[in-house]
Amino acid sequence: MRFSGIYTPVITPFAPDGRIDFGAYQTQVQYLVSAGVQGLVIGGTTGEYYVESHQERIDLLVAAKEVCGQVPVVFGTGSINPEHSVALAEAGAAAGADALLVATPPYVLPTQRELATHVLTITRAADLPVMLYNYPDRMGVNMEAAFFDRVGRSSQICAIKESSGDINRLHMLARDYPHIQTSCGMDDQALEFFAWGAQSWVCAGSNFLPAEHIALYQACVLQNDFALGRRIMMAMLPLMHVLEQGGKFIQSVKYGVTLDGRKGGGVRPPLRELNKDDKRALEQVISTLKTTIAALQHQPAAQH
Repeated sequence: MRFSGIYTPVITPFAPDGRIDFGAYQTQVQYLVSAGVQGLVIGGTTGEYYVESHQERIDLLVAAKEVCGQVPVVFGTGSINPEHSVALAEAGAAAGADALLVATPPYVLPTQRELATHVLTITRAADLPVMLYNYPDRMGVNMEAAFFDRVGRSSQICAIKESSGDINRLHMLARDYPHIQTSCGMDDQALEFFAWGAQSWVCAGSNFLPAEHIALYQACVLQNDFALGRRIMMAMLPLMHVLEQGGKFIQSVKYGVTLDGRKGGGVRPPLRELNKDDKRALEQVISTLKTTIAALQHQPAAQH
C-alpha cells in the first residue's frame, strides 16, 4: 500500500454527557473527504482512543466507513495491553479497515526484540498493511535499528509515522530502510520530511485546516516547489507552536473544528477545556495563517 498525501487523525466529538456524538463525527468525516484529504486515521491519539472502550473504537471505525467512500482508513490498534491490540486488529479488519496503525505499548518499556515480536503478532492477526507509529515521548521507547531489522522483512510493514522529533531518525530511515515509507508525524518537521522523500503527513491540524495542509503537500511533493513550501511552512509554524503548548493539543484541535463551523465536542477526563485566553490566541493564529497561505497560493511562481 502506498501512503500519499494528507492523512487526518480524526477527532472524536463528545457530547456534554461524555457520550460520542456520532452525528457530529460523521459530519466531520464527510467534511474531510469533501475537502480532499487522501486518508483518515481512526483511533489515533487525536481521537482520544485511550479513554474509549473496545466497542466504541470499533463503532467509530464502522461509522467512518459508512460515509468515507473510497478514502482509505487506517485503524489504530494502540493499547497498553497487547491482547487488546490483537483483538482490535482482528475487529478492525472485519469492520473494513484498509490498514492498521501499530504502536509501542505505552508504559511497558519493551526491548527491541520484544517490541518486534509484539508488532509482528498484531500484524499476523489481520492480513492488512501496517503503518508503524513511533512516538517515544508518549510510549517511552524508540523503534531502533534492531527492531527494523526484524520487522522490515514482513511484507505487511509498509510505512512508519515518525513522531520522535529527532531529525537524525529521519535520516536513518531514509538511508537504511528505504523500503519502509516514512510519513511525517511531527508537524513542525513536515518540510524536512518531504525534502527527504516522505510522501505523506499524518497531521491533526488538518481536522480544521485541510486545504492549508494539502497546500504544503502539493507544493513540496507534487510540484517540487520548496521555495513555496518554505513560505507555507513559515505561515504554519505559529499554529504548531500554539497547538504544542501546555498539553492542550487535542482541545485546541477540537476548538479549531468548532471555529470552522462544525461540532468539535468536549474532551474526556483527565483533559479539560481551553480557557478564554487559549481560545483567543488560537483564533488569531488561525486567522493569520489562512490569510497568509491564501495570498501565497495566488502569487506567481516567480515570487515564491
